[in-house]
Amino acid sequence: MATSFLRLNILSCFLLVSLCLLIYSKQTYAFQEKEITHSHTTVLISSLLPSSVCNTSTKASERKSSLKVVHKHGPCNKVDGDITDSLSLQADQILLKDQARVNSIHSRLSKKTVSSKIKQTEATTIPAKDGAVVDDSGDYIVTVGLGNPKKQYLSLLFDTGSDITWTQCKPCANSCYEQKEPIFDPSKSKTYANVSCSSEECKSLESATGFSMDCPDSTCVYGIQYADSSYSFGFFARETLTLTSSDVFPNFLFGCGQNNGGLFGKSAGLLGLGRNQLSIVSQTDGKYKRFFSYCLPSSSSSTGHLTFGQPDNLSKTLQFTPLSAVFADTSFYGLDIVGISVGGQKLPIPKSVFSNTGTIIDSGTVITRLPPAAYSALRTAFRKAMTKYPRAPDLSFLDTCYNLSNYTSVKVPKIGFFFRGGIEVIIDVSGIFYVNKVSQVCLALVGNTDANDAAIFGSVQQKTLEVVYDIPGRRVGFAPKGCS
Repeated sequence: MATSFLRLNILSCFLLVSLCLLIYSKQTYAFQEKEITHSHTTVLISSLLPSSVCNTSTKASERKSSLKVVHKHGPCNKVDGDITDSLSLQADQILLKDQARVNSIHSRLSKKTVSSKIKQTEATTIPAKDGAVVDDSGDYIVTVGLGNPKKQYLSLLFDTGSDITWTQCKPCANSCYEQKEPIFDPSKSKTYANVSCSSEECKSLESATGFSMDCPDSTCVYGIQYADSSYSFGFFARETLTLTSSDVFPNFLFGCGQNNGGLFGKSAGLLGLGRNQLSIVSQTDGKYKRFFSYCLPSSSSSTGHLTFGQPDNLSKTLQFTPLSAVFADTSFYGLDIVGISVGGQKLPIPKSVFSNTGTIIDSGTVITRLPPAAYSALRTAFRKAMTKYPRAPDLSFLDTCYNLSNYTSVKVPKIGFFFRGGIEVIIDVSGIFYVNKVSQVCLALVGNTDANDAAIFGSVQQKTLEVVYDIPGRRVGFAPKGCS
């Protein structure tokens, strides 16, 4: 009897251990499945292509001080139902323009640019050909009101890498390019006033534009040239700026362009979001406390938002990283990247690779630029994860492209960026690829040619993220699904 009881107990223990091992095995398997889900995502090829119809996000309308963001090359940027700028702009032209901007940024950060003295009379008669060249203007547009009592609505490109805000102005003493809305007419506003040449505001223009203007007259003159040779010259002035029905700013300092030309996509000018005292961020400090955020849309056929001030409904998933001190004496916002992951695996990149160069976040640079060693590691891991898909020819400087013509979906390794403060930002799938056509879908990152050049966290990788700038708190935050 005792022997039977002992055997029964042994059998029970054996069954219990087996059951525990089975449960443990299933738990382990479930954990592995979760890791696999975290490391890759399956994407429909059709979702990578822009639509001819505008899909509007509701996020901008939910916030008090928020403006709708549209891409200048898409159906959300229209007048009377017509697309104002064609989607057919060649990809290699866009990338060439992007490289010009990057070259300009690297030149500025290495302090190679030299200011140029330009006479006031030249400002309204010739485009800028020499002297300091600043960044190109980016691809994302918001609409603001200028003038009083009747507002004149203007579509402006916004750019975290630029400081001064400007628009084309009548009478266009030399030239104005074609824009979406009627050109701003100062004579129709009761609050327009030119800035004096001897004023402190005029003297501060050089730090915001890179040009030192010579104005023997009493009127202050500004001049700015971008990396693609686009330019705007004119009078520096004050005017009433309206962002929303409740957010109106008298005496806003801006450039009233009399001589303008370049690739601005029928926008009326530019809204500068940099850190200089002349940027809109600094000029609206009294109300917004130098706090703003944006979400760049997932494609040229969808919308995002630009929000000033701290909204009440910031995402609970928001993670902050400190602003880097490396670029504190520039208009750029610096970050500290400390690592990159591909497919859920952190790459073996020494932290010194990033710390030696520093990183800026820039809404106007399209493709993220990485130190050569970091990009090499990322590219190797990404190519390994994508070996089942046929390669396609390079697209300009993009050297990891795929022909996905024979697929309806593709399994893509997720890419994550680790920033100082212990946060990891997972890039949305719309931020992994740059799509020229289905037969040429390219990894949307590239390495700098010089290991000493700063890294740039570009606009493609920022897509759909809520990017929050808390300047007094010296930090930048990221949250997923910012445009939904």
